Amino acid sequence: MSRVPSLSSPFLLGFDEIERVLDRVVKGADGYPPYNIERCERENGQPERLRITLAVAGFTRDQLDVTIEESQLVIRGRQQDDKVRQYIHRGIAARHFQRTFVLADGMYVLGADLRNGLLSIDLARPEPERVVKTIAINEHE
Repeated sequence: MSRVPSLSSPFLLGFDEIERVLDRVVKGADGYPPYNIERCERENGQPERLRITLAVAGFTRDQLDVTIEESQLVIRGRQQDDKVRQYIHRGIAARHFQRTFVLADGMYVLGADLRNGLLSIDLARPEPERVVKTIAINEHE
């Protein structure tokens, strides 16, 4: 994965925390589980929606957690080894994962759904308000 350009430009004020978050996300990405991100059609004047779908075959709902932590969507999966079984060949390992997505300001989670080994999380991305604010200039003599 290529490195994100530095956000230390003098024209980007207050973005140092974003650079730290991006570094943390990139370091935690190991490719498991695989996922898709898709843009969903707008319906009935609703804001734009995004859907993240993770392939989590073998995980039950109780073994998955979806949380928002400091403007990050964090998905965790925890499986325990079955000590009772005696495997002749084991190609499917019980493993843990954590997948993190940084959310832009204003984005929020609509819900999560587990179906046929796929965990889908819907997010809304509302249109940003265009705000123009005039700043008064004081004159001192």
